[in-house]
Amino acid sequence: MGFLKPDLPQEDPREFIAKPYLERIRILSQHWVEHGFGSPRGVHCIYILKLVFLYALGGLLVVSATSGLGSLAEVGRWWDEPVVYQKLILWTALLEVVGLAGSWGPLAGHFRPMTGGALYWLRPGTLRLPPWPGKVPGTAGDTRTVLDVALYVALLAAFVTALVLPGEPSDSLTRALPGAQGGLVRADLLLAVVALLGVCGLRDRLVFLGARSEQYLPAILFCAVLGFADMIIALKLLIVVVWVGAGVSKFGKHFTLVIPPMISNMPVPLPKALRRAHYRESPGDLRPSSLAWFMAHITGTGVELAVPLVLLFSPDPTVTLLAAASMVIFHAFIILTFPLAVPLEWNVLFGFASVFLFVGFPAQDGYSVLDFSQGWMLPVLVVALCFFPVLGNLRPDLVSFLPSLRQYAGNWASATWALAPGCEERLAELPGPARNHVDQLQNMACGLMGYAPDESEMLLQKTIGWRAMHSQGRGLNSLLQRHLPDLDTRTVREAEFICNMLTGWNFGDGHLHDERLIAAVQKRLGFAPGELLVVFCESQPIHKDTQEYRVIDAALGVVERGTWKVSDAVAQQPWLPDGPIPLQVTWTHPEYTVPVAAASRATTAEAAPAES
Repeated sequence: MGFLKPDLPQEDPREFIAKPYLERIRILSQHWVEHGFGSPRGVHCIYILKLVFLYALGGLLVVSATSGLGSLAEVGRWWDEPVVYQKLILWTALLEVVGLAGSWGPLAGHFRPMTGGALYWLRPGTLRLPPWPGKVPGTAGDTRTVLDVALYVALLAAFVTALVLPGEPSDSLTRALPGAQGGLVRADLLLAVVALLGVCGLRDRLVFLGARSEQYLPAILFCAVLGFADMIIALKLLIVVVWVGAGVSKFGKHFTLVIPPMISNMPVPLPKALRRAHYRESPGDLRPSSLAWFMAHITGTGVELAVPLVLLFSPDPTVTLLAAASMVIFHAFIILTFPLAVPLEWNVLFGFASVFLFVGFPAQDGYSVLDFSQGWMLPVLVVALCFFPVLGNLRPDLVSFLPSLRQYAGNWASATWALAPGCEERLAELPGPARNHVDQLQNMACGLMGYAPDESEMLLQKTIGWRAMHSQGRGLNSLLQRHLPDLDTRTVREAEFICNMLTGWNFGDGHLHDERLIAAVQKRLGFAPGELLVVFCESQPIHKDTQEYRVIDAALGVVERGTWKVSDAVAQQPWLPDGPIPLQVTWTHPEYTVPVAAASRATTAEAAPAES
């Protein structure tokens, strides 16, 4: 791996592109084992610099300059002031909603420009995705208007105002901590942020989810409406629900497949033997090894389930300190893996919160979940915080995977776009600051070397290889084989990267690039039937052993629905050497016929009668 150039398979790029699609998947997935995405080390250095100087030092500088606590050089004296934690939440959420935190840069599909977010959301005419356009008055449409831009600017102004104004005295804070110096952020400023997030979210879920509202909005609301002691207890409960919810989401067969490619993608100098050890027998068998299972369900799921509960209920300071240190190490490990959504700032904040909330305000000092000022608060908050995770695990089609708390669980709504030759170039006609990814890679930003066209294509297809290493990738590729006799000549793209290019943001949420985004693209570009085919799968419900899928033709809409068994997907190799996994077709559009040459390659059950 070079500092400015990627680490690509030892294949001539032009010859590689000409190979059959599944042969490319084999080469790319086997190359991933030892090299990961193959990003230049310069890319990781940019992320580290952003994390250290913009997020950490920048955030502490803003807090120290606006809270009257002392200079940045005196941070050891004031880091544990409550107003500091409040403002770090605001600072993190502000960077998220601007587009400078998660889903930023090359590892998230932003090559040039490296920032999405504000570059799209400040521009009238770009795509927006309202959550309930037919049900909430005044939210219909998929074009960003001057009103949307004005609401977004107001939201940014509310964040900045709450962040830079000094805290105000609080009676509840003084009673709990007589020596506290900075007060608390004004409640009216925090409520303005909450209200504007809600309004912006009804007009465009991209902005709402981009601010990571599923976590920061309840935290900001607690800071606004609760007394100090209740606020600390509620914030503890919130972070524990996030941790435990993420642990529960890893039940099942998906998460074990996440660990091997995650470890392979770590830019730290791990021995190649250790990377290969997470696979059964690389390069021929890339299913997870027993080591990967241990990493997934003991050091991963087990930690997320057990340690947070210890933090929440432990009455012993030493046990609490050890548990907090465990969570700091847990989040530091995630940072070192540089996951493709790159939620680095989120992990730093959660590591800090582990110490600030549980060590700084231990349960035995009156901050346990049984110490709410009103007894009814505990059950009400538990129900409120668990509502969307529970609903999202039972009905994942109704809830984004972010409020469902399925971060990096491997159980995602996902999609793959397959475009006829020449059709990808038309995506550049859509309004927005970014061109197609192949063009972006040839004109890299921040001093990184641009790539040749064939080299750019090869690097971009690594994302397809990555998807195939996960369970849903085997199902999606089986669908492509079933529906596309010309698959080997198609331009196949990872939908998350496409979504980032078209809308400015995606964080692994497949609902942001489902048929609603496809319809918005079709309205503007008018693809002919068959020119853009998208295969889409929903997350697996926690109580079922299948995943639902849809096949979407941009010109016709949904043309096929069905399911596959998760066990069939995880049992296969990424390149499907034994053929497509079995598909249970449940509905076919009456005007759509599966091409015979493609269908003959796929194993399917008999389709149910076509529905209207």
